[in-house]
Amino acid sequence: MFVLELTYTAPLDAVDAVIPAHVAWLDEQYERGVFLASGRKNPRDGGVIIAVAEDRARIEEIAAGDPFVTAGVCAYRVTEFEATKTAPALKPYRETSG
Repeated sequence: MFVLELTYTAPLDAVDAVIPAHVAWLDEQYERGVFLASGRKNPRDGGVIIAVAEDRARIEEIAAGDPFVTAGVCAYRVTEFEATKTAPALKPYRETSG
């Protein structure tokens, strides 16, 4: 499981211009089962995405395709973690030792 932290690197008007493409990209990742949750940070200086994938390289490849990245308006920080305890709805994503 991964936490993707987005930090805006451009003024909000530049970010806002790319939001429709970014939302379409988000929808695509949700349809593929990669993203579990996402939203803006408060204060609005970026966002957070909770994601699942086979490995970090795949997540980094997906993040590189974000229209925010290709437009140069945000940077990603990817943190991988082992979800050993979850809410019942996330049980399929739990990791166990062994």
